[in-house]
Amino acid sequence: MVTRISDPSPAELWAQLEGLPEHLKGEIIDGQLYVQARPRPRHARGIGYLGHFLGGGFDYDEGGPGGWWIVPEPGIELERAPEVSPDLAGWRRENLPDLPPEGEPFRTVPDWVCEVLSASNARYDQQTKAPFYASVGVPWFWMVDTRSRLIEVRRLSLGKWVVEAVFSDEREARMPPFDVIAIPLHRLWV
Repeated sequence: MVTRISDPSPAELWAQLEGLPEHLKGEIIDGQLYVQARPRPRHARGIGYLGHFLGGGFDYDEGGPGGWWIVPEPGIELERAPEVSPDLAGWRRENLPDLPPEGEPFRTVPDWVCEVLSASNARYDQQTKAPFYASVGVPWFWMVDTRSRLIEVRRLSLGKWVVEAVFSDEREARMPPFDVIAIPLHRLWV
């Protein structure tokens, strides 16, 4: 759902965003406020599973590959987007040595984003967010469709998305940029 104000000011958009009921999530991209429902069970589980699995090996746990910050639904403030929040995002620690101070948004373009598609958000994620992520230079983008049991891994090349790999029936998969470990996909599709 798109909420439009004729020639809105940033303050008007931000006021609308802050006034949303708790059951709705909003993002401001290119002067538009986009509003959608909070994730439903399979969508939320997909976010949680991938966040837990990747966050464990690449962020929280000792003994894993490490080197990343993996964050579910982070608040990100970028040029042209004072509030954007992918389902999951990751930053290489070499590009973002420290997390932002408490209460501050991320202001660095993520090195990876993941969107879990659902009936209510698939079009928005594919037609608005995917091109936006490419335009700001996100190097890796995963689209996870829990209904179709499909993960599309995209790599940014010359400002455009290139499909690097598609995974569906695999019991486990090595998916860039996290391909040093195998992700047990069969547990994602429960």
